[in-house]
Amino acid sequence: MSSFTLPGFDLANFVKSTLDEDLGLGLPGGGHDVTSESVIPANARFTGVMDTRDAITVAGLPIAEAFFRALDPAMDITVLADEGAHVAAGTDLMVLSGNARAMLTAERSALNTVQHLSGIATMTHYYVDGMAGKAILLDTRKTIPGLRHLEKYATRMGGAQNHRMGLWDAAMIKDNHVLVAGGVGEAVRRARAAGVTSIICEVDEVRQIESAIVAGASHILLDNMSLEELRESVALIAGRVPCEASGGVRLDTIGAIAATGVNFISVGRLTQSSPAADIGLDFTPL
Repeated sequence: MSSFTLPGFDLANFVKSTLDEDLGLGLPGGGHDVTSESVIPANARFTGVMDTRDAITVAGLPIAEAFFRALDPAMDITVLADEGAHVAAGTDLMVLSGNARAMLTAERSALNTVQHLSGIATMTHYYVDGMAGKAILLDTRKTIPGLRHLEKYATRMGGAQNHRMGLWDAAMIKDNHVLVAGGVGEAVRRARAAGVTSIICEVDEVRQIESAIVAGASHILLDNMSLEELRESVALIAGRVPCEASGGVRLDTIGAIAATGVNFISVGRLTQSSPAADIGLDFTPL
């Protein structure tokens, strides 16, 4: 199994559950690769090359390696590209040699993972470039259930920083919290009184900012504001706490948003709708 580790992520369990799903383990007639078993001799061996047809930012190769090793621990695997590397179309990413059935059975799970994570990393890289160093890009909690740790890993490979990982590591006070609490200041005060030290407060009007800061917010999220409102907000905050622009950020607008002086820009589409990278795997019998 690969030595790849992420805090809170169980690689071995992810690999097993993904392969079990593809093999239909526990379903009537399931638990095996009917095509490979009926067509490929048990002792047949393949060599394979994984390559990218797109220019990409690489993410997920150690996980792909783990899929193949789970079915053939003796498989000879050489990873040719570093995680987070920007590579040209046509670049070879991995070379494999081992049991043919194992390769064919693991192929789709391995490719799905690398295509998805490299797609996220690649889009993230484009957004980071679009900011020209004027702000820091953040991801969000808009992730596919069960894949958060991997998807947020992929945004880091693309050059972003992670926003909070979940509901547990920071308070994020949004409009519905404010509605129940009776105001921005009261919502922040309640979080502070509860002993929360990291308090992100979302505001959608400039007039809400001062009460949030006075009450103890440690981070202000400026939601769906115009460029003029962002500039006014940055001037009002005056560096007292970090501020973040969010909502409807596109690749063609992120440069102008970054130029307003915000510290961070968060983009949900990085994990929500990045297109998969075009990565393939070609085999040759040995």
